[in-house]
Amino acid sequence: MKRAVYAGSFDPVTNGHLWMIREAVELFDELVVAIGVNPDKRCTFSVDERLEMLRAVTRGFSKLKVVVFENQFLVNYAQSIGANYIIRGIRTASDYEYERTMRYINSDLHTDITTIFLLPPREYAEVSSTMVKGLMGPQGWEQIIRHYVPEPVYRKLVNYYQQQVLQLD
Repeated sequence: MKRAVYAGSFDPVTNGHLWMIREAVELFDELVVAIGVNPDKRCTFSVDERLEMLRAVTRGFSKLKVVVFENQFLVNYAQSIGANYIIRGIRTASDYEYERTMRYINSDLHTDITTIFLLPPREYAEVSSTMVKGLMGPQGWEQIIRHYVPEPVYRKLVNYYQQQVLQLD
């Protein structure tokens, strides 16, 4: 069985993430979408909220499961679940440089695990969770980010922003 893992913080899930998931589901017998918990990274959404968002947008996929992993290298996690492939998205030259280095390190640790790079189509090449969050706030932001995130995530972002505004009042 060809099992792959696609990991990220997914804070929040974007249409770029969803494109990666769709592509990987077609390539592998099973895809594990893993929310990596990095204690040094401050996230906007809790692990439970990110899990909820990912499950909402991947509900229709049968060869997929969504999990959380923490305090271990991705390659070690992949090995622990029997995944032979790690899926990584490449949007920019800097993504490539970083991911290429990680691919070599991962290969040194586990020669039986292959990193596969996927290049998204142009409409997702600049989309990131950080970009989406950076667009929130100015007048009309809701219509702009609607193009970059799945509908359940869009609703979550609007609700989050409204709660933040209420806390400031």
